[in-house]
Amino acid sequence: QVQLVESGGGLVQPGGSLRLSCAASGFTFSRAAMSWYRQAPGKERELVAAIGNTGSTTTYADSVKGRFTISRDNGKNSLYLQMNSLKSEDTAVYYCNAFLYGNYYWGQGTQVTVSS
Repeated sequence: QVQLVESGGGLVQPGGSLRLSCAASGFTFSRAAMSWYRQAPGKERELVAAIGNTGSTTTYADSVKGRFTISRDNGKNSLYLQMNSLKSEDTAVYYCNAFLYGNYYWGQGTQVTVSS
């Protein structure tokens, strides 16, 4: 059974940093393309960043380029999102996503709130 468990969210001041983690189990992590999505209140879920199964390719939403870094550790079955220079508009629930054999799998999400 595929499981994705996010952690690392919380309350941070504008300009601060957070590191999100996603622990994966129940599938061959090294074969899955992984992504982070986010959903703010009243808005649709949007792609934040994605990474290929080997980690050699990454892509970012324009709104987070230069501030966020996605990475993975296939030996630890883990996905990460380093978020720097956080802004109030980054406030959202952040979801870990796995794409494997044509199927999408989601974690339960972790809340990130950027506020002074």
